Order: sequence, then C-alpha cells, then structure tokens
Amino acid sequence: MNFRMKKDCANVDWRAVADILKEVGMAHHSPEMHAKAFKASYTRVFIYDEDKLIGFGRAISDGAYQAAVYDCAVLPEYQGHKLGTRIMDALLKDVGECNVILYAAPGKEGFYQKQGFSRMKTGMARFTSPDAMRDKGFTE
Repeated sequence: MNFRMKKDCANVDWRAVADILKEVGMAHHSPEMHAKAFKASYTRVFIYDEDKLIGFGRAISDGAYQAAVYDCAVLPEYQGHKLGTRIMDALLKDVGECNVILYAAPGKEGFYQKQGFSRMKTGMARFTSPDAMRDKGFTE
C-alpha cells in the first residue's frame, strides 16, 4: 500500500466521496453537494492508495477560536492502518488552537476519545431530518 495525502480539491472524484460515506454508513449527498461542502471548508484532507481515494475529512472554522470536523471517513478495508488518525491530526493542526466539535457516528466515539475529544453534556442539534437522526442514534 502506497498512501499519500493531499489537501486541495483538484481532481477529487466526488462520486467516490459520496460512495465512501454511504459504505461506512454516514450521511451522504450528491457528488455536487459534497464538492460544494469540501470546497467551502476551512481545511480538508484526502487520503489515497496510489490513485484510489480511500479516506477523507474536512473542518469548518472561523480561524480564530471555533471549528467543527465533518465527513471523516476511511473505507472499511483500509481501517486499522491509522489513516483516520492521520486525517484527524492534519485537520486539527490546520485549525490550530480552536475549540473543536464533531458528530461521532454511533459506536465510533472511542476513536475520537483517543484523539482527545470528550462527550458533551449540553450539545444540541437541529437537523433537517430529525426522525432519521433519532433512528440512527444521534439524538434522543
């Protein structure tokens, strides 16, 4: 395996982004919607094995004191190679000393705890699909 990381959106296969998110059970949208979101983000990371996109993540931020991580995913067959950690390390380095929040997929909280994240007691959310997010275990 020959892993490489890139941070720009040039030549990204946005269909692959949507497909990977779907495969790992995360929210996914049209390729065009993902392109818009990643391009508008403060920072983003893509991991490739040769020319195959295998993982990615992005963060939005004000660049001063607040940031949020979204769409951090690695194909299942590549999990266990510390690629998620590499993605998170790069994103967190880019947002600097900001407070950082994120949504952890149910069952994946342990990964983020290893990255220094703690569960929030006062987090609130207003989702466009509240029933679906409750059914998936994100909200009460």
